[in-house]
Amino acid sequence: MPGSPSRCFALVPCAGIGERAQAGGPKQYAVVAGRSVVAHTLAALTAVRGLEAMLVVLAPEDRQFERHAPAFQGARAWVARCGGATRAASVGHGLDELRRRGAGEHDWVLVHDAARCLLRPAWVESLMAACRDDEVGGLLALPLADTLKESIAGPAGVRVAHTVPRAGKWLAQTPQMFRLGLLRRALEAAGTGVSDESSAVEALHLAPRLVRGDIENLKLTWPADFALAERLLETRR
Repeated sequence: MPGSPSRCFALVPCAGIGERAQAGGPKQYAVVAGRSVVAHTLAALTAVRGLEAMLVVLAPEDRQFERHAPAFQGARAWVARCGGATRAASVGHGLDELRRRGAGEHDWVLVHDAARCLLRPAWVESLMAACRDDEVGGLLALPLADTLKESIAGPAGVRVAHTVPRAGKWLAQTPQMFRLGLLRRALEAAGTGVSDESSAVEALHLAPRLVRGDIENLKLTWPADFALAERLLETRR
């Protein structure tokens, strides 16, 4: 309704197959510290204060989710089997589903990677507080701490081409928080090749806000990431 407060919805694209993780199946269903990666992720989002609902976007043929995330239930726990071939397509279809379920163009959508299972509710709440009155929106990110090298591949293997100045460089994380209408327009204009929502919004010549995240908010991508996540989750217990 015009003039009503904007609500916040979480959208979790969960339609990927996670080939790089070598987890023997979709990485979001790999077991880490006693439960699936996506179950950890959704437990954290469920504990976030101020979220209207959470939508998980699955591949149309997915028949595993309910078995791997049995606690994801209730009026705020939404599931849609409308995922696409790319992350951007899955997010776009998820935005359409949110609209069908009553979300408005001016409502906020926080897109979060299913594979960032070390998420803490306080980080999400910090992002929401920082962006709620922002004209564009924003994302969790970390200033780059390590020296950054650009590589070149040749007959002698992959070598350093040059060192990239790290001043002003940030590592993008999720959630990434934008208004539903803006994000839909941005994704439609950018196509399916963008790797995150901020990239699509940036292509509209807008500057999302950078909100400092946490080094533990890592995305499980490579086999070693799962062992690290296991140790970190065990220490939290």
